[in-house]
Amino acid sequence: MRRRHPRTVLAAFAVAALISSGLFAGSTPAAAATGRVAGTGTVRTGGTPLNMRKTPSPSGERVGTVANGGKIWIMCQVAAGQVSGTVRTTRMWNRLANNSYVSDAYVIRTGFVVPRCSGSAPSTPSAGAWMRPVAAGLVSGFRTTSRPAHDGVDLGAPRNTPIRAAAGGRVIRVVCNVSAGNCDADGNRNLRGCGWYAEIQHAAQVVTRYCHMVRRPIVQVGRTVAKGQVIGYVGTSGSSSGPHLHFEVHTHAPPATSANAVNPIWFLRARGIAIG
Repeated sequence: MRRRHPRTVLAAFAVAALISSGLFAGSTPAAAATGRVAGTGTVRTGGTPLNMRKTPSPSGERVGTVANGGKIWIMCQVAAGQVSGTVRTTRMWNRLANNSYVSDAYVIRTGFVVPRCSGSAPSTPSAGAWMRPVAAGLVSGFRTTSRPAHDGVDLGAPRNTPIRAAAGGRVIRVVCNVSAGNCDADGNRNLRGCGWYAEIQHAAQVVTRYCHMVRRPIVQVGRTVAKGQVIGYVGTSGSSSGPHLHFEVHTHAPPATSANAVNPIWFLRARGIAIG
């Protein structure tokens, strides 16, 4: 059994704590003054989920929740609205890796000092660095109530629509993944697996995955691809009820796992790209 690097284990453990919201944006951890992650904390609310806010204020817009007992990935802190919580009374708010905020009044932290946030939220790459992999609408979201294990989004593109690399990078996987039969035939919901799929590794430890292709991807492992380069064509192989592209984004990867999957809508939105 291959041993995973401790840094990979820590990243996967911390990111998994945010999956209950489905709103993890997957920003590069550059917010801390040192340019590195400060550490993790444990949420203690007494039972109810802790709200993630768009701004460091009890009245800030709620953008998600973290379950009581869940782990959060703290980038830095900012002084704002005071809160009396189950752990402490404080004006400090923790900024998370998705640029949301939670009150430190409900967070247990040990073994590290959280740096103060310097300036505004972390900058993101220019919109020109990323694009939608297909020009199609959203038909199924990221980790919805009905599909909590859905680690990506489904984009309703017709069969044989070209799938384009969402950003430049290197192809690291080309795989047929199906529980029965082969990936060159249409799949169905009774099967398991992503069908024909490819993974591309991008800068800042980001990996994108493109599933259910109609036939083997037209790129090869180890090859460099440019943003917008065609890597395959939309199909319905594997566990699929009709032609579409299942698109995933993973941070602090490879490997791309359920623990480091982030919401592609939020990830691209932070980079100026909208999926409708």
